[in-house]
Amino acid sequence: MAANPRFTPKMVGIICNWCCYGGADLCGVSRFQYPPYIRLIRVMCSGRVDMKHIIEAFAEGADAVFIGGCHLDDCHYITHGNYEALSMVQLTLRLLERAGVDPHRLRIEWVSAGEGIRFANLMNEFSREIENLGPLGQNEGMETEELKANLREVMRLIPYIKMAMREKLALHLRDDPTAYDHLYSAEEVEQLFSQAPTYEIDPEKCRACMICLKRCPVGAIIGAKKTPHVIDQDLCIKCGTCLAACPDRFGAISKVPA
Repeated sequence: MAANPRFTPKMVGIICNWCCYGGADLCGVSRFQYPPYIRLIRVMCSGRVDMKHIIEAFAEGADAVFIGGCHLDDCHYITHGNYEALSMVQLTLRLLERAGVDPHRLRIEWVSAGEGIRFANLMNEFSREIENLGPLGQNEGMETEELKANLREVMRLIPYIKMAMREKLALHLRDDPTAYDHLYSAEEVEQLFSQAPTYEIDPEKCRACMICLKRCPVGAIIGAKKTPHVIDQDLCIKCGTCLAACPDRFGAISKVPA
């Protein structure tokens, strides 16, 4: 598909403080050129980047997202956050595919503080690819608003997805990093959505203690003192906080499998 010569992509780069940001800084000092429309956000570690940051960027109109971190095994933190970033990005790619977004719009790379020219080359290469893809939705053959609605639905379920996939997200496959490429399958992601549970409050058991209401992170529980609570399923993110918060002596909240 031919690129529109007047198209200027909206690109977001989230890069780690210790290496990739240093590479970007060296790139500037050395006067290596890359497109000025790439907006960089510095974080202390690539492992700090959350799926929600990426999905929300696309939902707010970004045409591409770049994640940059230290080279594998060179992370400045003992947690080896870049392995976790790599796992998170691979899962996010599957989520983007399910939402209808071309996965080529998300990219993760490793850049050291001394690789200014590598940073410039990556930015130039990635920006050309996105220019050829066109605005978000063009290459996908979908209306922008439809894509955004799909992304917001994914974003709403991220807390549930992170809990369901927490073991894989925490893996550090140092012996074979290429294994991350096949860590998540489209079938596995589809199963996540099809099996997402529903949480319900039994009005006969609810004592209107307001504990679950106060702890719900998204305000999805409706109620008041002396009034049995109700979960607004349109707002519920299926995180299970309410179930954990409800006192055992009441047992008013139940998890209903899909």
